[in-house]
Amino acid sequence: MKTRRLTGRLLRFGTVSLSALVVAALAAAPAQAEPDAPAIQPATLLPLPPEFDPAFYNPAADVVAATAPGGIIAARQVNVANFGLIPLNVDAWQVSYRSNDSRDQPIAAVTTLLKPRGTAPTPRKLLSVQIAEDSTAGYCSPSYAVQQFSASAIVGQIVAPAEFLFAQAALQHGYAVSIPDHEGPNSAYAAGPLGARITLDGIRAATNFPQLEVGPGAPVAMYGYSGGSIPTGHAAELHKTYAPELNIVGAAEGGVGADLGATLLMANNQATAGLVLGAVLGLSRDYPDFAALLDQKLNPLGQLLKTVKGPLCVQYQSALIPFLNITGLINSPDPLNEPAVKQVLEDTRLGKTLPDMPMFIWHSRWDEILPLPATNQLVDTYCQDPKAQVTYTRDWASEHIAAEVTGGPAGLMWLFDRLEGVPAAQGCSITDSPTMLGTPGELGMVSDMLGETLASFFGKPIGA
Repeated sequence: MKTRRLTGRLLRFGTVSLSALVVAALAAAPAQAEPDAPAIQPATLLPLPPEFDPAFYNPAADVVAATAPGGIIAARQVNVANFGLIPLNVDAWQVSYRSNDSRDQPIAAVTTLLKPRGTAPTPRKLLSVQIAEDSTAGYCSPSYAVQQFSASAIVGQIVAPAEFLFAQAALQHGYAVSIPDHEGPNSAYAAGPLGARITLDGIRAATNFPQLEVGPGAPVAMYGYSGGSIPTGHAAELHKTYAPELNIVGAAEGGVGADLGATLLMANNQATAGLVLGAVLGLSRDYPDFAALLDQKLNPLGQLLKTVKGPLCVQYQSALIPFLNITGLINSPDPLNEPAVKQVLEDTRLGKTLPDMPMFIWHSRWDEILPLPATNQLVDTYCQDPKAQVTYTRDWASEHIAAEVTGGPAGLMWLFDRLEGVPAAQGCSITDSPTMLGTPGELGMVSDMLGETLASFFGKPIGA
């Protein structure tokens, strides 16, 4: 009997001791990061362009496929700067995340996330800025161009540093910012449905990144001009089916790429032919049938230009071979009626569905790059639906580039009202304006924005 009692005590003591050892071991073991919360790597002094940073920009395909759209794969701190030189006093990160191409196949994407200094009510409001990358090489991407000591100005990416000022306007108002590389890992310039998915998944990634203080359900707005209007417009149309959980309260798009077929015909044999040919080549990066057509039917000059223009950023894309007969590069009696061409032009045409959010749209009356009639048609299509909320302005004192200067601040003011909960007007409003600089409050906003930006050159915390 005593032996049995002693044996039982020893067993109980052994069980308790083993449990204690297990608990102690677990407590001493290093904590494992959650799959959707990877460790944040520190910033490096000299940023690497995507071509030399494949681990971050192109993670393993099985890792990407195993991640939900918008799920974060990797994260790191970055140093951002005006024109690649003047540092900004903000918190900044880049995240690599899962998105989908236009056929809903998994791809990796990258967005730059910015948080202003100072406190703000949580969840913090978010502006997604789709910069007009307009290029066909990875080192032209916004994620590289906005970093301190990037070579973007040297390699011809002149648009991203300029449009970065619009992102800073949002930071100055206390909003977080997402700047997605919406052309994706293959630099698919002008591929709107692809850019839409990357933009929406970039917003998902922002809400999944706790350091940004945005979180699910936070009010979100989207801004894009010219090449940035393409992913912005498609994201607005795709939102209700692709990412309906996102609380997107408004979208502003200007110099709108509503119909790439009309854009091609407008540019053919004109000064903008070089820029638009870059878009033709970019589209082949996301549409295999179109890529096969170009491989088979581009004439020798077209094949040469495809090779030469492939690694160019927007400045050199625009300058190389103006006044080119683009359609004449394809050995076909009617290139725009080739099935692969018709598929791409139809897939990238805006106006298939009414966005489920208020829209602010503007376009120069004298736009020489993106045709005004296509934007007029887009607005007319939206406004046939009684549920449409569209504010549309045609600016008469501008051309394509000047229209972002005159209309961009008005678009941002309109978005800031939406983020602050001010309801947009019901129905459609179509206005012809002598100049959008006359928009009430715009000159004051521009003055404040430039003043804050100038102060940031001397280290002033943005948004504090």
